[in-house]
Amino acid sequence: MTLAGTIGEAVRPSPDHARLIASLPYAVVMLRPGQRIAAVNGAGEQLLGQSARRLIGKSLKSVVDFGEPRLMAMLDDSDVQINARDMAARIGKSSARRLHVIVSPVAGWEGWQTLTLIESAEVEGFEESGINTHEEAGLRAPEILAHEIKNPLAGIRGAAQLLGRKAKASDRALTNLIADEVDRIAALIDQMQTLSSRSAAPATPVNLHVAIRRASAVLEAGGHANVRIREEFDPSLPMVLVNSDSLLQVLLNLLTNAAEACAGEDCPEVTLRTRFASGIMLRQAGHAQPIRLPIEICVTDNGPGVDPELRDHIFEPFVSSKKQGQGLGLALVRKLVRDMNGRINHERDELRGLTHFRIRLPMVETRREDSEA
Repeated sequence: MTLAGTIGEAVRPSPDHARLIASLPYAVVMLRPGQRIAAVNGAGEQLLGQSARRLIGKSLKSVVDFGEPRLMAMLDDSDVQINARDMAARIGKSSARRLHVIVSPVAGWEGWQTLTLIESAEVEGFEESGINTHEEAGLRAPEILAHEIKNPLAGIRGAAQLLGRKAKASDRALTNLIADEVDRIAALIDQMQTLSSRSAAPATPVNLHVAIRRASAVLEAGGHANVRIREEFDPSLPMVLVNSDSLLQVLLNLLTNAAEACAGEDCPEVTLRTRFASGIMLRQAGHAQPIRLPIEICVTDNGPGVDPELRDHIFEPFVSSKKQGQGLGLALVRKLVRDMNGRINHERDELRGLTHFRIRLPMVETRREDSEA
């Protein structure tokens, strides 16, 4: 029986090579001589923003501009192996992205190359770099104000409770919202006081869309009712494994920034999208298996966008495009997202006049025995 089993396994057909490439989570592009696109997998279509049917036959240089003359010269030599890290690249008319570029000649096929493109944000988890000293200093700054902030918060909460007792039943939802937000802010301050220790808040299963709608309600109650909030949700998404208060704070920061950014437009609009987007695998010290980040939240606004000179630094402490901004909001957002084993990145689409902030989060994994029960 053992021999039969071994023979059976030996003659079992191997997976088709094209299918293997199609299932890879990273963009893979096959280039024919002259650097014309011959094939592209699904991840490549997503990264390049076009279907394979539109891409095939195009020159690579008409689709991706790496901007680095030395890299472009190396690409012209089809016999050279390239592994370039964190390169600036412009895809179409979008703003520059940071990509890892891997190029390999195809053995036995002169002039043919395989090109693999990986967004730097997708692989930063493979290098456990932590937070630098400057970033830590920026995140410690709110600790100095924590005690002074908590005292007036207690007064606000008490006033909201008094108003709630006297208010009509239809108005109590707002006073309850004030009290709940005060409690959440107080809890956030407690958390900020421990950020320097890099301790992450406990993660639990959270319904993503409930959290998003609560953040939207707080935004509208906070004076941004003139901004249209459009929802494009995938209702089939599973629960995410995050800290609910941290996720709410992240969403509130991004929604508030988006609403303020587009407030001057004729038709200010913020779009919230959720989707399942497989691809990012996060490897961290202390984890035997990579962490999948398949759940994406995208906060998009139709404002003028961040100053191009600041775009590569917006998640750093003390960097802000607002006149009165302290530059700690997005630094805190990135810290909270990372604490939840997630990743966040920023993109500007100049052609459509849109700014995107994309968050990738882990989902609650279903155990095999649970699914079989």
